[in-house]
Amino acid sequence: MKKALKIIAIVVVLGFVVIQFFQPDFTNPPVNPAETLEATTEVPENVQAILKRSCADCHTNETKYPWYSRIQPGAWFMVDHIDQGRRELNFSVWKTYEPRRQRRKLSEICEQVQPRYMPLPSYLWIHRDAGMSDEDIKTLCEWTERESAKIVDPK
Repeated sequence: MKKALKIIAIVVVLGFVVIQFFQPDFTNPPVNPAETLEATTEVPENVQAILKRSCADCHTNETKYPWYSRIQPGAWFMVDHIDQGRRELNFSVWKTYEPRRQRRKLSEICEQVQPRYMPLPSYLWIHRDAGMSDEDIKTLCEWTERESAKIVDPK
């Protein structure tokens, strides 16, 4: 029994070492400053601070990858979450969204932060400063409502 456990432990350790050589791509897509949320929408400083602290790593093309993002298999998990986050909402390409989509995304921001679905609890385990206070949520929701009302659909 001890011999079997030793072999299993060696295989697990070797497997862990081997998967470290298979890293995902950590390259951020380029940012066109003219397409960003800030370039096309009025974003007050207090809202910018909330978005930067709590949303930017997964919802922009300016992700800051910490040292632990290079450790597998967590890196695959992290990169997958970032890719999903960018597909769902990407403030770096905000201007490319149709007005209807912009309004919907602004509404969804509030829908996601009010019940605290966002930021993801798994993100908050390590990024405790990314958590939102009740005041942050109120500020963000009021801003999304104001900005949504300003968007005019050209059709």
